[in-house]
Amino acid sequence: MFPMLGEKELDALREISNIGAGNAVTALHQMTQRVILLEVPEVKLVPFSRVVESLGGPEEEVVGLFFRVFGGSRGNMLVVMPRASAEQLLRMLFNGHGPKKPLGEMEISALKEVANILTSSYLGAVGTILKMPLIPSIPAFSMDMAQAVVDLLLIELCEVTHEALVIQTDFNSRDGSFRGHFFLLPDPAHIGTIIKAIQAM
Repeated sequence: MFPMLGEKELDALREISNIGAGNAVTALHQMTQRVILLEVPEVKLVPFSRVVESLGGPEEEVVGLFFRVFGGSRGNMLVVMPRASAEQLLRMLFNGHGPKKPLGEMEISALKEVANILTSSYLGAVGTILKMPLIPSIPAFSMDMAQAVVDLLLIELCEVTHEALVIQTDFNSRDGSFRGHFFLLPDPAHIGTIIKAIQAM
């Protein structure tokens, strides 16, 4: 499903994603006033079974915010954090007040807004470089075991392919109080538009 992806294209996707993720963590720093460290993005073709390994294993409890990507190309994006990290992020946003357990409507709304800002910053930078609009949908929220969250993301892709092109970037606060992941999964049927944009750069 990804025959056009050579090493040159993968390197370009890695560099473009690095810029997009850098924009996103700058926005996160502005929201939390914490120094955010960004890991070099990974761009890889992997079987679906391996996507969940990046999240600490299938039984790790995580908060996932899922977006569909529209515009010049299509795909899916997922912002994922361990539940403890999501709760710490909420404490930062609400001036030290602990979140409700289970999370209430206000906390979920705040996490959706954070993820929306991160995703819009990420896709905005990537879209500018590729000279195509990349527009996120309204986020869907899920708090569950990592396997269930990833299944939500991959269920439609499973109908057309058994592997995913995963563009993954991890981020951490310098004090180690929270961490998270960005996953961008281009739609196999639309990867050609991204490759053409890369080749035209």
